[in-house]
Amino acid sequence: MKPDFSKGNSLLPAIIQDAETMQVLMLGYMNKEAFAVTQTAGFVTFFSRQKQRLWVKGETSGNKLRVVEILQDCDSDSLLIKVIPYGPVCHTGQATCFEEQTAKGYLYRLQSRINQRINSNTEASYTNTLYKKGTNKIAQKLGEEAVELVIEAKDNNVELFKNEAADLLFHFLILLKTKEVSLEEVEAVLKQREK
Repeated sequence: MKPDFSKGNSLLPAIIQDAETMQVLMLGYMNKEAFAVTQTAGFVTFFSRQKQRLWVKGETSGNKLRVVEILQDCDSDSLLIKVIPYGPVCHTGQATCFEEQTAKGYLYRLQSRINQRINSNTEASYTNTLYKKGTNKIAQKLGEEAVELVIEAKDNNVELFKNEAADLLFHFLILLKTKEVSLEEVEAVLKQREK
């Protein structure tokens, strides 16, 4: 990859995207040095046009952007950097600089974490232990969680209801992994039903 820094006064736009949710988080600019530091350090470093210096995103807040993948466009004059964000990206405290809120963000991260624990065969992980018991056991556990959620729905304790809803979603994601179906695929089915 050889970005063309001769365009745009030696600065290239760098679009930052969440590697797990594919949500666009922000736009910054990189010169050759910022690009090299980003590649070497593994965290996004921009060239601040205001401060006229290199700026590591999150250097004061701690909300850094860990690089997963860097792509350049067909003209080599802009970058797409896929990242794992360590906290809110925008200085306002929002997840993105575009005021876009997404409810799916955390579920997609959780799906990724579940997949990681299963794929890496993490022995001490409840997730991996349950996964190894097979589809029938996971489906049974999901059914139990669904019944517990229904019971809590009939009562007035909202906190217990929310906890049971969380348990249901968690076990649902494990079942999806067992069937090699992603949350994105289920979401696509729901979107088709809107038509």
